Order: sequence, then C-alpha cells, then structure tokens
Amino acid sequence: MAIPSAVRTPVKDVLGRPVCDLRLSVIDQCNLRCQYCMPGEDYTWLPKQNLLTIDEISRIVDAFMAVGATKVRLTGGEPLIRPDLPEIVRVLAAKLGGSPGLRDLAITTNGVLLEAKAAVLKEAGLQRVSISLDTLRPERFFELSRRRHLERVIAGIRSVPAAGFTDTKLDTVVMRGVNDDEILDLIEFARSVPAEIRFIEYMDVGGATHWSKNKVFPKGEMLSTIGRRYGKVEPLPKYDAAPANRYALPDGTTFGIIASTTEPFCATCDRSRLTADGMWLHCLYALGGTNLRDPLRSGVSDAELVNIITDGWRRRADRGAENRLAQRDRAVFVSIEKLKRDPHLEMHTRGG
Repeated sequence: MAIPSAVRTPVKDVLGRPVCDLRLSVIDQCNLRCQYCMPGEDYTWLPKQNLLTIDEISRIVDAFMAVGATKVRLTGGEPLIRPDLPEIVRVLAAKLGGSPGLRDLAITTNGVLLEAKAAVLKEAGLQRVSISLDTLRPERFFELSRRRHLERVIAGIRSVPAAGFTDTKLDTVVMRGVNDDEILDLIEFARSVPAEIRFIEYMDVGGATHWSKNKVFPKGEMLSTIGRRYGKVEPLPKYDAAPANRYALPDGTTFGIIASTTEPFCATCDRSRLTADGMWLHCLYALGGTNLRDPLRSGVSDAELVNIITDGWRRRADRGAENRLAQRDRAVFVSIEKLKRDPHLEMHTRGG
C-alpha cells in the first residue's frame, strides 16, 4: 500500500489523542465461557464469510499505520482458534520496522491452545504474548470459565518462554469475593514463569451482565493487599499511554494494575478496536461503529480507506469509562436482550 504523504503525521481526535494502538479481533468464537465476558453457553457466531480475509486485514492495518498506528494486538474471541492465524501474523510481522511501520505486534489469548502453537507463532514473527489467567485453582477455574482447561492454560503459559518470547504478560480480572484472595499467589506464579502480571478491575462492558459495583476490587485495595505481604510498593514511571500503572516490589519484581473502572484513562486512550467482521469501534464502551469491510469489498481504494479512518478518528470524542464512572446509579451497561440483538456489543466479538 502506498501511504499518502499528507497523512504521515499521526491523526488526532477531538481531545488531542493520537491513533496508536489497534486491537484487532480475528475471530469472535471462544473455547471458554468466562462469566464476566460470555454469560451464556450458546451463541450465534458471526458468519464465516463475513470475517475479514488476510488481505483485508493487511490493507486495514496499512491504513491505520498511515494515520499513525504503531501497535497491533491480535484478539478474539480466542484468536488461536482461527486456523490461518500464523499466516496473519506473518503478513503483519512484515510491517514491523520501516517508516511508517509497526513497532509492536502482540496477541492476547486464554492459553488453552497455546502450548501447541507458541513456537509456530514465534517463527511467524509474533513479538509478545499476553495470557488471561484469573485463578490457579482448578475448581474455581471451572466455575469462572465452565471448562476444565486450567492444566492446558498453565502448560501454554510455560511454553511461552521456551518458544523464545520475552516481556510476557498475565492478565487477571479481579472480582471481590471470587478471586481477590489469589492476588499474592498469582504474583508468585508470574514470578516463576517468568512473566509480569497485570491485575484488572472488573469492568461493566459487553457480556458482564452480572456486573455490580460491589464486585469491583479497586486498585487501592490491591496495593494494600500486596503491600501487607511484600512491604513498600514503589510506583514506576509511565512513558506511554498503556492502560496499566506499573509497580515494583522491594526485590524488583514488577506488576501492573489496570484501574479502568475506578480511575479511567480516557484522557490518554490512543486505542481503537476492529471486530473480526470489520466493524471499527472507537471505544470499548461504544454502542456503534464504522463498517470497514463493506467499503473494502466494494472496491474502495487505499487512499479512500485512509480517508475514512482519518475522518472517523478526527470526530472521535469517546470517554466511555469516564461517563460510566460519573453515573450515580451505575448498573449493568448492556442487557442480555441488547446483546442478542447486536453481537457487536459482546466482549468476545470486540476484543478486550
């Protein structure tokens, strides 16, 4: 794709936030049924013919690079379910470096299929891996995910350094009365991998149809819990718009906390999301988006695609998490009825 010279500088939205980070879902299907993401057991998946092809993914990423994007994270659903994922990685890895070019190509996975695929993805050019891990207890894992796959997830996590990956992250959604008693155990497990764990406040998005503010275990309580065990916790400098605030224990072990429920980072949010069928969402809380697949399949030129994204981002004024925090009577964000009418509202469709 020829990058138009007029848009080589990063495009900024209404609030001055640049395009930087694209969360790109490659499939909506998942092999777990985590309560905070997929409250039901059965779903009607996006039609296979509607999923973006490798060429369409490549063109869209080129267009985002043209307006300033430098990071791509592959998500789902569960991205490892998609059979041609290694080829998607290979095509995107070819865009690393250069000017303009990607600086970071990562994936978020639940780890169930990771042991068999980590080496293949590394060979294809993937740079980093983040794995979801909400508990180390088999029965609790089953209660949360409705699947008995914890041993496979642990094996997948341990396969990551063996495949040559570094800077690995583990992501834990902390819920009061559910898994908040495992924070210290998870820090020790992450230390053993090795990986950096990130604790995420329970968010009221998508399929979190049982969300309640009483289940939110906020950043302050996480830090208090960790400090009582390890001693003084030191905040680390922040150099980018990444959502996690990072901290160090006295022995140098680091961890992160994403406090997007109680301390939203909307003011610096530089990310957007693309569903597996090409719906571009400006915010995790967005109730609608821009269909990029249909223009592609109608023959839009590369320059026209760049213009669509440029115009859309310049109009972006989303501050979804801040708006939710300001609500006095904050309840479930999207009802089951709305989710059934519009699958693009589901977390497993839009990616986390």
